[in-house]
Amino acid sequence: MNLRERREKKLKEIVEFAYKNSPAFKERMDGAGLTPGNIKTIEDLEKIPVIRKDNLVEIQAKNPPFGGLLGVSIPSLKRIFQSPGPIYDPQGEEEDYWNWKEPLLAAGFTSGDIVINTFSYHLSPAGIMFDEGLRAIGATVVPTGVGNTELQVRIINDLRATGFIGTPSFLMTLLKKSQELGTEFTIKKAFVTAEPFTPSQRRTFEENGITAYQGYGTADVGAIAYECEYREGMHVIENVILEIVDPETGKSLPPGEIGEVVVTLFNKTYPLIRFGTGDLSKLLSGKCGCGRETERIAGFLGRIGDAVKVRGMFVHPGQIQGILKRYDIFADFVAEVTREGDRDFLHLKVETSDIRQAEGMRDEILEKLRDVLRVRVDRLEFVSLNSLKSKNKIIDKREWK
Repeated sequence: MNLRERREKKLKEIVEFAYKNSPAFKERMDGAGLTPGNIKTIEDLEKIPVIRKDNLVEIQAKNPPFGGLLGVSIPSLKRIFQSPGPIYDPQGEEEDYWNWKEPLLAAGFTSGDIVINTFSYHLSPAGIMFDEGLRAIGATVVPTGVGNTELQVRIINDLRATGFIGTPSFLMTLLKKSQELGTEFTIKKAFVTAEPFTPSQRRTFEENGITAYQGYGTADVGAIAYECEYREGMHVIENVILEIVDPETGKSLPPGEIGEVVVTLFNKTYPLIRFGTGDLSKLLSGKCGCGRETERIAGFLGRIGDAVKVRGMFVHPGQIQGILKRYDIFADFVAEVTREGDRDFLHLKVETSDIRQAEGMRDEILEKLRDVLRVRVDRLEFVSLNSLKSKNKIIDKREWK
């Protein structure tokens, strides 16, 4: 049985299961005049309307906590996480629930590795995602989480850690800190995601004996695609069906055309079928030299929604608005994301009817923003009413070199 046949067999099974067990999916199918019998091939998926990540906040709020999308009972869940939005993400009982084992094996991780996992274990599922993928391989995980740069450098040196999981910018920060302190940096392999991985970063890592691979996934879905040793695009993992679609029509696009990444999971806990990530990419033509059957995508090429990823976390305009609306003196805002060296900077301008009073509330507002966004606002500027040209937007001014 080839890859397509395996996927289509799983597709028929998950559509049948979700129709019986996921009320929201049944409603979507019934609304489109479909039954499970209408979905037999990958091409048949086009008949099903896309459900988008940007709509999950509203869907879940109407029918908390999972909007009728869950395929099992809540007591059977291993964990529940909250992503920015807020969006609730379930974790089922399956081993390697988010499918990161396949990408990590491709990146050369083995049972002999000691790996520092620098993604957060708090609220967001990122830390646990990679923790479980590494444990499925048999690697030893050091759950360092984010921050504590000097301490993490010492941990790497003391434990002779061989692997790194996290963002490329944080790996760069740790490498530079190690050089500054004069300690041996024992990391030899890395798996990076959650932000663009620039050619200059890759060159720096290679010059320091670190082989780094890039992956792509989301908190809702888990792993979607990853680099192989040829690094010619990213291979879609075997355990999903990926489409690149026209965001307006939901119709699949051919290789070479940029569209929205839409995925279908074979996951009975959370059977997301035709789930629109809001990310843009394109399918690549031709076969990869590594010999894998799976199709390849160009990686992350942007967003169709209003959210912007800052230091690995999506920031939504609605989150900022939600905080400002609690105070009578604040009106519209504009946020700008820039990049200096290997770090993102978030600059927020807020219109206010009383700049003096607003300045007195600065620390309070910054603390609330950090709690909700989970990233720090580097610069908060209060301006007079009606002085902003752009309103309630996040503007991405970063250039990736």
